[in-house]
Amino acid sequence: MTVRQLSLLEDDPRVRSTGRGRTPPFKLQLLKWIGNKQRFAHEIIGYFPEKFGTYYEPFLGSGAVLGTLMPAHGIASDILQPLMDIWQALASDPDMLNQWYSERWQQFMAGDRREVYEQIKARYNSHPNAADLLFLSRSCYGGVVRFRQRDGYMSTPCGVHNPIHPGAFAKRVTVWHRRTEHTVFLNAEFESVMDRACAGDLIYCDPPYTETQSILYGAQAFRLERLFGAIRRCRDRGVSVVLSIDGTKRSGTYLCQVPIPEGLFEREVLVNCGRSMLRRFQMAGDTLEKEIVADRLLLTY
Repeated sequence: MTVRQLSLLEDDPRVRSTGRGRTPPFKLQLLKWIGNKQRFAHEIIGYFPEKFGTYYEPFLGSGAVLGTLMPAHGIASDILQPLMDIWQALASDPDMLNQWYSERWQQFMAGDRREVYEQIKARYNSHPNAADLLFLSRSCYGGVVRFRQRDGYMSTPCGVHNPIHPGAFAKRVTVWHRRTEHTVFLNAEFESVMDRACAGDLIYCDPPYTETQSILYGAQAFRLERLFGAIRRCRDRGVSVVLSIDGTKRSGTYLCQVPIPEGLFEREVLVNCGRSMLRRFQMAGDTLEKEIVADRLLLTY
């Protein structure tokens, strides 16, 4: 966060101190997405450097940290093209984004909802596109947008909730368009984006959870070893990197452990993420008392 942004927040009563930085919570989701960090993005930002150049987020997903931060200059990316087409539409033509959502919402509410949902999902799976993915993310069960590893088939069934009204969605689009107006959105591999960063820049990485999200990112063939290599290159040329990764988290009865290369990071903290939405989906409503997720936040500085 820039000095100017910090000064604008000084007198805001919603601002709370979180770590080394100060930023208010921002709870207005645009997309529903597994691993969404909207509720505690401000806590993550609290550990960012007080001053940095360009902000990079190469695993954008729902953009929770980006939207909360409101960087003065940002570059955000993801390898999933329909997802990035949504973000690029937000930047260049927010009215089109509203039209996509409104048309599908009206079809959904006017007919047999599950049947309409399955029609939209089948159309997306036949020809992956931003307009259908946008509505599916807001209407699928638990917001768990999952893709079959073999071919990227989106398989999540219809949710039991009512998707938000197009008027309410349009208000969110307006807010998010303003909060991301200084960000460039790219459909690209994380390495090519991270390798652009220069000394003094900041990169926040929120990659797929290695133990539980193969059904979510399996079609993307993500390898954690490649990410560690990219982080090392960034660190060596003076780029600050923050990595969210599995911490004290269970996948079923298995406690996840992720080996971290020695000497790559200077420090780590734990950020409580609350209940696991993926496990809520998998357990079909069973108790989640033991399904607490805590991300390890690893910092190269």
